[in-house]
Amino acid sequence: MHQFLLDNRADLIERCKAKVAKRPSRAATPEQLTNGIPIFIDQLTRTLDAEENGLDAESVRISGASGGDALMMSEIGASAAVHGGELLQLGFTVDAVVHDYGDLCQAITDLAVESETPFTVGEFRTLNRCLDNAIADAVLEFGAQRDALVAHARTAAENERLGVLVHELRNVLQTATLAFQALELGLLPVAGATGALVRRCLTSLATMLGESMSQVRGVANASGGEVFSVAEFVADAARAAGFDATACGCSFAVSPVDPFLGMSGDRERLLAALANLLQNAFKFTHSGTQVGLNAHADGTRILIEVSDHCGGLPSGATETMFRPFTQTGEDRSGLGLGLSIARRAVEADGGSLSVRDVPGTGCVFTIDMPQPALH
Repeated sequence: MHQFLLDNRADLIERCKAKVAKRPSRAATPEQLTNGIPIFIDQLTRTLDAEENGLDAESVRISGASGGDALMMSEIGASAAVHGGELLQLGFTVDAVVHDYGDLCQAITDLAVESETPFTVGEFRTLNRCLDNAIADAVLEFGAQRDALVAHARTAAENERLGVLVHELRNVLQTATLAFQALELGLLPVAGATGALVRRCLTSLATMLGESMSQVRGVANASGGEVFSVAEFVADAARAAGFDATACGCSFAVSPVDPFLGMSGDRERLLAALANLLQNAFKFTHSGTQVGLNAHADGTRILIEVSDHCGGLPSGATETMFRPFTQTGEDRSGLGLGLSIARRAVEADGGSLSVRDVPGTGCVFTIDMPQPALH
């Protein structure tokens, strides 16, 4: 078999490639041809050569003992492990790992029958031992890397969920703190608009904690949509944002809103999304400049725009800034979740959130929502 493999190496590789190509959505990849069948053929050939020359220790070093060796990985095991990991990275399933080696076994058998080349029982045993060890180590590495990827994905998802909760709690707490500080001055009535803002913040905190508890218990928390006034919605957002404007030393311009405009969705969730956009604007706009809030109808759509004077966006930022944990500015005090949370909230109610760069000046974030009839 040693000489047979040397003489027919190229033919065997081509036969294996042909078998791979016949499987659905498959083709032999460069990775397969580097650490897959070709290198295995070379190792098998060297193993057989070592056995023919009575070098049993060398044979075991190359291809491993029968049943494998948990303490020492053979050459075949090491390259098979690389092959298994590469197939996982390429998106293949574990059956591809097994099939690749099975293809070679069938190719060797078929070609031997066609050429009427006899093999000894000992050579077949060596072939089976090599295949067994290669498949075992390739599948083991495939499974280990797959488990690691699954664990990493779960951890990332949990971190994002926790980050969203922390981000939203921090935003509401910050608004409540600023409003309460205004009340402490004794110049505003507790029963007035600022007191109502504090009360709404406390309600939002209770709602978020309740939703989190429901998620922990595995209970779905359905939120129904409602039709509400855009003017009142913008006024609520502006009332909370006014404290941010004072804190950062910027002016805040809110355009008048048609009182007959309405939109539908989860009001609190959309309000939190708009609050994220406003807080982001005040965070990055230059001191002494202005943040604007404007809402108007455009055909059958409601457009709510938040503009700032941050100086413009870095190149490529409009494509990446909505990704979770992405921070494009110099201020890294947050988690980089605000914009991704806002977009997710808007899209949950059938809308869209986009940003337009105004080079040298700032940027404009736009919430685009369908316009229902307001009865």
